[in-house]
Amino acid sequence: MKKKNHSEILKEGGKVWNQWRFQNPEQVPDLRRADLGGMDLCNADLGKADLSEANLQETDLSGANLHKADLNGANLKGVNLVGADLSEACLNGADLSEADLGKADLRRTCLSKVNLRGTKLIEANLSNTDLDEVELRGQNLRRTKLIGANLSEANLSNTDLREADLHGADLSDANLTGADLQKSNLSKANLNWTRLREANLSGADLSEAYLKRADLRKANLSRANLVDANLNRANLRGTDLRGADLGNANLAGADLREANLGKTCLRGARLQGAKLNETDLSDADFTGVDLSEADLRGSKS
Repeated sequence: MKKKNHSEILKEGGKVWNQWRFQNPEQVPDLRRADLGGMDLCNADLGKADLSEANLQETDLSGANLHKADLNGANLKGVNLVGADLSEACLNGADLSEADLGKADLRRTCLSKVNLRGTKLIEANLSNTDLDEVELRGQNLRRTKLIGANLSEANLSNTDLREADLHGADLSDANLTGADLQKSNLSKANLNWTRLREANLSGADLSEAYLKRADLRKANLSRANLVDANLNRANLRGTDLRGADLGNANLAGADLREANLGKTCLRGARLQGAKLNETDLSDADFTGVDLSEADLRGSKS
């Protein structure tokens, strides 16, 4: 069938469309540049469909199958994609601003440089997704799955990432200033050179995370798990580390001036050449700690 016929069938509604797909499984829907704005396509089967440059603004695609669909350059502004399957879809140059992607499956999707302004991503699955350089400032990503995602150089300042799963994610050189990461999973994540100033990481899991030269000034890391984390030359000035576990962590050359390490576990940690001036070390566990060449002037124990 020609493109026009595919578009006409779809405009008859989701039920008619799904029946046609069932009867014609060998056909790949050609919906390039189709105007489908404002339609009710809830639960529609659009898997592998070519929707490049299509207009889907304000369309209801909740629960729809868009697995491996081509959505390059598509207008998805304000679209309802709650619970939709967008895994492995192509979205280069797409406009997803104001869209609702709550609980949507976006695994292995390329969203690099896509317009996500005002997009709702609560509890979405973005595992292994490419979000390089995306703008997610101030958005709600609570309980979102971002396992292994590429967020290098992304802007996540003041973003709500509470209880988010970022295990193994690449956040190198990202901006997380003022972000809320309470109880988030950042184990084995790459946070080298990441800006985390005044971020809330209370109770977060940062075990085996890479935080070389990360900016954590005045961040809240109380009760955080930093076992085996690499904080080499990280800036932790004025940081709250009360009750945190830094067992075997690498803090060589780190700046911990004016930080609060009260009741912190530092067993086996490396603190060679670290700056601990005016640091609160009361009741901290220093068993087996290497403090060679560390500066402890004015510290409180």
